[in-house]
Amino acid sequence: MNIFFNEQERVFRLDTPGSTYLIALADQAGFPAHMYYGRRIPDDNMRYLLRLNPNMPAFADSGDQLAYLGELPTEYPGHGLGDYRESCLRVETAQGYRACNLTYRSHEIYGGKPGLEGLPATRGGEEDCATLELVCADEALGLEVHLYYTAFEKLDAVCRSAKIVNRGGEALKLTAALSACLDMDNKDFDIITLHGSWAYERMIQRRKLGWGKQGASSTWGISSHQMQPFLALLEHDANQERGQVYAMNLVYSGNFLAQAEMTQQENVRAVIGIHPEGFGWKLNPGEAFQTPEAVLVYSSHGLEGMTHTFHDLYRKHLIREPWRNKPRPSLVNNWEATYFNFDKEKLLDIARTAAGRGIEMLVLDDGWFGCRDTDDNSLGDWVVNEKKLPGGLRYLAEQINAMGMKFGLWVEPEMVCPNSNLYRAHPDYALQVPGRKPMEARHQLVLDISRPEVRECVYTQLKAVLSSANIEYVKWDMNRTLTDVASFCLEADRQGELFHRYVLGVYEMQERLLADFPNLLLENCCSGGGRFDPGMLYYSPQIWTSDNTDAIDRLRIQEGTALIYPLSTMGAHVAACPSHTNGRVTPFETRGLVSLPGCFGYELDLTQLTEEELAMIPGQLENYKKYGSVFHDGDYYRIASYGENQEYDAVLAVSKDKKTAVLDYIHVMSRQRRRTVLLPLRGLDGETLYRSSETGEIRSGAAWMYGGMVMPRMTGDFTGKLIVLEAV
Repeated sequence: MNIFFNEQERVFRLDTPGSTYLIALADQAGFPAHMYYGRRIPDDNMRYLLRLNPNMPAFADSGDQLAYLGELPTEYPGHGLGDYRESCLRVETAQGYRACNLTYRSHEIYGGKPGLEGLPATRGGEEDCATLELVCADEALGLEVHLYYTAFEKLDAVCRSAKIVNRGGEALKLTAALSACLDMDNKDFDIITLHGSWAYERMIQRRKLGWGKQGASSTWGISSHQMQPFLALLEHDANQERGQVYAMNLVYSGNFLAQAEMTQQENVRAVIGIHPEGFGWKLNPGEAFQTPEAVLVYSSHGLEGMTHTFHDLYRKHLIREPWRNKPRPSLVNNWEATYFNFDKEKLLDIARTAAGRGIEMLVLDDGWFGCRDTDDNSLGDWVVNEKKLPGGLRYLAEQINAMGMKFGLWVEPEMVCPNSNLYRAHPDYALQVPGRKPMEARHQLVLDISRPEVRECVYTQLKAVLSSANIEYVKWDMNRTLTDVASFCLEADRQGELFHRYVLGVYEMQERLLADFPNLLLENCCSGGGRFDPGMLYYSPQIWTSDNTDAIDRLRIQEGTALIYPLSTMGAHVAACPSHTNGRVTPFETRGLVSLPGCFGYELDLTQLTEEELAMIPGQLENYKKYGSVFHDGDYYRIASYGENQEYDAVLAVSKDKKTAVLDYIHVMSRQRRRTVLLPLRGLDGETLYRSSETGEIRSGAAWMYGGMVMPRMTGDFTGKLIVLEAV
């Protein structure tokens, strides 16, 4: 067991291999106070770190309780009683009163990790982790809060969540219910967030932590293209290899707040959870509300240590069977090849070309259902268009299977077009504010997935389609954000629940899908990377990284994504050229190298490729089969960043046994150089000898790491090399 309670000191200690997290019950009142989080230490007697005024009487007898609560480093802060920093919990009574403060009631420590009802979360058995369930209460409100802390035995991660229970006699309204708080001193922190937009998701932004509140958030109804539910605080001189890093990531796919606040006393409060804007949850007597899970990661070995922990945690404890450790098939998707303009013969032509080169799956994208020849109709009508596809999906799948390929399908179950049979029959199924014409985006409205009858209507159609043929992969898309957030089926005092109920509805549908089709490979998509978050990874082991398939733009997108998420989760395809996003022309070979570390595939018309390009496909697929497991299961190292140096990019993956290392090097922009590029590698075993596939040289891991690898000279822009080091 790696969680302990010192009764004399009234201190809880949570240990991971490289970190310790300490919680004190402050004062006789028993306020849960944050005491320490950092490098692992054996001590419990660390109460001096609270630095409470020694001359201050006990809280109950103090004549300045306001100052006490305003300075206390609190584990799960309430509001309205003197703590003016960001609160995790805000409560409103039936009379409109707003105040909340939690004190200790009881606790339990047990092996393993409980699941969260209706929500995705990391998993772990007694051999993997232990959990502290800290029960607190506000007696005046009749409110009970269960704070869950899970510490992993082999990973420097602590997962947190809260369950809020109304034990009183009248209804309460939660106006904020965040998942975690971390109070500590400012250690000359920088803050890292991941910002972006459609087609430029997860751009790394690092800046000095300043006074006041800063961070990332979304009120779009999804985790969003614009921001990622993540923040990291790191020492100013920390880099990839050294320095302390404190990171938070929310296992959730809706509105979120990830915020760091520096106070006038240079204390820092970091919080993460569901965004309070637009949120209000009615809690009747006896009812409970469960917050999403927050993952806290500490690293004393820089960003690299943080990244490795996130990657290992999500691969081992979040992604589900059967795809957790299973190689992902290579595929070709017809979207950029044909858009809506296809028929059965065109798809079979692409499939024959793909099968002849060794591609394992064809995915049929948008346009196969209803009257869907343009994007202004038929969403919601999940019936095969047999004018395009005579014999339906069964015939098409059988033809593709006969070529030795799998068959996959695109769907968008959360949306409806006004020009659809579903909307004409049930206009109330769409989110809309009475008296207002609902806002369209891409000719579509958002279905009220919070309603069971809407979920049943859509899922029944979806299940019938997937049962009609041998469909082994589904790309679940979601192509607009939420507006007109109102439901015909929620009472006035429950409309603030809709954003969260929508996300819970999506989770329920995807859970049901995987229960009915347990071997299905599900890939989530949201106009590309608009819902790339841990919540989605719980249901789908891979997510479409971005609609921007240009190889050079993808370098920065994939770098930001890989800061948190394993390479095995990133859908990455060799796309059409010139790029359909920005018109850039890049060599076919380079597009293959950029896509190789992710879930590899093609997004173009294979029948239009040159013979030279077609001849490269078997080699690209062979590299994916040989080295995909190193990228997907090994340790990731960011050796060089094109986003920083504007010249070249280098990603290194090292197998867990350190016998194979694969360097993916992209020479983006040529410059006049007198000397070649020298790249010091990382992650190798210093005593082991490795042979380079590029030169045949045999050198020690120490030489490749501390001396470095000399990169071959390259002329022209957008070129690259794949260099493999094998232990000899």
